Amino acid sequence: MKIVTYNVNGLRQRIAQFGSLLRLLSSFDADIICFQETKLRRQELTADVVMADGYESFFSCTRTSDKGRTGYSGVATFCRVRSAFSSMEAALPLSGEEGFTRVLRNGRAKEDERDACEAEGLEEFAREDLVWVDNEGRCIITDHGHFVLFNIYGPRAGSDDMERIEFKHKFYDILKKRWEHILMRGKRIFVVGDLNIAPYAIDRCDAAQDFEKNEFRRWLRSVLVENGGPFVDVFRAKHPERTDAYTCWPSNTGAEEFNYGSRIDHILFSGSCLHQDFNLTDHDFITCHVKDCDISTQYKRWKPGNGPRWKGGLSAKLEGSDHAPVFVTLAGICDIPQHDTPSLSTRYLPMVRGVQQTIASLLMKRRVIEESQVSSNLSCSKVIKISSSTSSMKRSFVSCDGSESNSNKSHLSSQESVDAQPDSLHATGLSSRNDPQNGTKKARKNQGSQLSLKSFFKRSADSQTDTDKSVGCPSPGPICTTMTKLEKSSSDDCGIDTAVCSSVEKEVNNVAYKEWQRIQQVMQSSIPLCKGHNEPCVSRVVKKAGLNFGRRFYTCPRAEGPASNPEANCGFFRWAASNFKR
Repeated sequence: MKIVTYNVNGLRQRIAQFGSLLRLLSSFDADIICFQETKLRRQELTADVVMADGYESFFSCTRTSDKGRTGYSGVATFCRVRSAFSSMEAALPLSGEEGFTRVLRNGRAKEDERDACEAEGLEEFAREDLVWVDNEGRCIITDHGHFVLFNIYGPRAGSDDMERIEFKHKFYDILKKRWEHILMRGKRIFVVGDLNIAPYAIDRCDAAQDFEKNEFRRWLRSVLVENGGPFVDVFRAKHPERTDAYTCWPSNTGAEEFNYGSRIDHILFSGSCLHQDFNLTDHDFITCHVKDCDISTQYKRWKPGNGPRWKGGLSAKLEGSDHAPVFVTLAGICDIPQHDTPSLSTRYLPMVRGVQQTIASLLMKRRVIEESQVSSNLSCSKVIKISSSTSSMKRSFVSCDGSESNSNKSHLSSQESVDAQPDSLHATGLSSRNDPQNGTKKARKNQGSQLSLKSFFKRSADSQTDTDKSVGCPSPGPICTTMTKLEKSSSDDCGIDTAVCSSVEKEVNNVAYKEWQRIQQVMQSSIPLCKGHNEPCVSRVVKKAGLNFGRRFYTCPRAEGPASNPEANCGFFRWAASNFKR
């Protein structure tokens, strides 16, 4: 059995990158695939993002909109199976659970939430806290018989964001209690996912002096075996001394080019060996069942040799997630009792499976269709009557041989005289519509009248004079003078000389190009050069809330990397302007 964990940084983006969901899943060649940060809302769980041939899926989505957070986290577990029903495969879970507090069922709090909390040993926490940590869609639990799998996307918390720090504390405190209760029942636990914690200094490229003081790193180390906890870091158990083993890189500094990141995507295990017939003191799960655990570096965005160099700015972003998958390969995982797909599977969602119709709704739809057909037949009969009356009226104006009658001719001639003398008609008060105020008729302006082709090209002397006045300026520049020539060349009644027009257009393009070159030179001269490489810096804006929010600054354009590497970012920094106003 192979288990993969991968922060996809948007499931739809990764599906588009690989062409389809099935191609994305098949690329891992794994039995259980755990995604984090799917960025999907529950109403967006359509068949194209949740269903693939040979896989069963289980999703948890964000159900809160605090601070505009909608569809920003989310986790999903895909299980590769040969049969979704009556299966004995360990990859197909016996049961599934959304969240880890057991107060949610299909996104709603249970009516018996307090009994569920006491059953799981969470009675010391308030119901509001339990709903709070599970509303962000950060955990899916699946029971695979031999072990219980936690797919987790741990929350992030800035050093000055006290609300998120409190949320992260509550999240891991409740999660730890849930683990303890399951382990007391003699079950094994796999914890996979992006925990947003690098436990040791070896797991982070820029471990500062206060690294060991971080309370969340201390929390994660407290649950690991090295510090007396029940969990084993499977990757470190297989590669205890490996350095530069990172799974996440900053997406806005190009740090992936120099592998300057951190290891925050983990696979943890707690429990006994599956060899029940042997003396358990001589066996452990890692030695007996874990064949390999490693980082899938082929999914990295930047690859040595063929990847583009980081040049700063938005154009330097690479395709793919800012994380790399981590996998574990297990041996000796036998079948489990026959079972079906649990009800949490997305195959049972209404937007995927469809909504079952009732007899009453079916009869109502049939009645509506019959009524619409009757109304359409009535409207069609009215249209036929109107069209027949209209054709009879037309025949009264046209003779049998196709010539127009005398009355029609006189009508047309009178109409032509009206069109020819609009001013005189306006003076006598004649118009096509009556005035409701005084009973007189007003002449309509030329807004609604249709222009002839000749009148469109014809220009009066007054309009030409107005155009010349509008084009002229006291101190015309090169572009203004050129546009004046173009305007004058197009004022002939007989048409535009193509040769003159072509030369004028070339002159306009040439002037505009020279002006753009001048602007670029001014901008280039204002950009400073970094001290380390003597290269033009890149401009950035402060996005963090504070006194300098919105302020522009310049930095070295190179990718972030270790200070010992001269090819990496030299650390140059300069504010763009000293007279910045917030």
